[in-house]
Amino acid sequence: MAFQQFYSGFLSANKHKQHYACHSHYFWPDCTREATLEYWDDSAKYVDEKWGFFFQTLVPELQQRISDILNTGAPQQIVFAPNTHELLYRIMSCFNTSAPYKVVSTDSEFHSFQRQASRLQEQGTIELITVPTKPYNSFSSRFKAAIAEHNPELVFFSQVFFNSGYVVNDVADIVNSVTNESTLVVVDGYHGFMAKPTDLSEIAHRAFYLSGSYKYAQAGEGACFAHVPVGCELRPTYTGWFAEFGELDKPRAVGGQERIQYSLDGMRFAGATMDFTALYRLRAVLRMFEKNSMSVETINDYVMNMQQVFLDELAKYDHPLLNEGNLAVSDEACRGHFLTFELDDADVTKDLALKLKAHHILTDYRGNRLRFGFGLYHTPDYVDLSPLLKLV
Repeated sequence: MAFQQFYSGFLSANKHKQHYACHSHYFWPDCTREATLEYWDDSAKYVDEKWGFFFQTLVPELQQRISDILNTGAPQQIVFAPNTHELLYRIMSCFNTSAPYKVVSTDSEFHSFQRQASRLQEQGTIELITVPTKPYNSFSSRFKAAIAEHNPELVFFSQVFFNSGYVVNDVADIVNSVTNESTLVVVDGYHGFMAKPTDLSEIAHRAFYLSGSYKYAQAGEGACFAHVPVGCELRPTYTGWFAEFGELDKPRAVGGQERIQYSLDGMRFAGATMDFTALYRLRAVLRMFEKNSMSVETINDYVMNMQQVFLDELAKYDHPLLNEGNLAVSDEACRGHFLTFELDDADVTKDLALKLKAHHILTDYRGNRLRFGFGLYHTPDYVDLSPLLKLV
């Protein structure tokens, strides 16, 4: 199937450009434009009653679709928020902070977690134990050893590391290695959801899973979610009115006289009023995928093939920096939907990225790592690396 047909709007707006930043800002399918207008129309139609309409129609459908994709068997445990940072902080607000609590994580987590954890450590709220992800072939064993040694209150790690594309293929094994049932386990799945086939059935009762729509779910910013472990009874301090939606007619707790009530499912981690436009876009994309038999497996196969097309084309130019020898992850079985090239230093990397941009080859970089992402709107004809001849 030709997939470019679904992205005519973004492709038309970016003619003569090669966009290799799908891992960061995926082009939106055309169906998201109609979805945005549908949100406006429904808001006009339902006005004050729109929240009930959303939670009776939109939210359950998205919960079911996401649960099916991740094979959690528990759609009611999916909760939405504008960003994953909000969900992360809501999880962390469950801890008693009278004494520092231990957090085991890695040196390759996205900025929101890294910044938040560093600030909490600076404040003395947490003790952060950071496990290097490299060398990758021993990461899982070293990470499990750190968990066993420190017996933390929180374990946080990514399914796919944002700065390399390395895929942790044994997520369930790591989660199941956490023997202390009081330890919370959070998996950042943002670079995994709708990119790599993911089955959470074995750990749906044990781990939080965070992700969203900005990247491979292709619906733009504002639609993030968490799978909350089945049976979770935690009571986040950082909480909003959505967390007991459906019971707003009941008397409010006044002056601390009554215990604050929470939803009995994943909605207990909900926040407050948010713009549901992004959820409309996400629903439209997931419906498009279903209608056109575009499973995660289909998407993954196509993208991994495009990576090989790109690497084959790249090999023709024998570039001193952009070559397979500088790949952070050479084994495609352990690689997400972007190629990361590790260069000499950050300045060299930035300089090359800017030179590529000047030739309308759009990518991005993190420190000394240059990233090229691939998506369904790429075709073999799309790839033109001849400008590299001018950048040797």
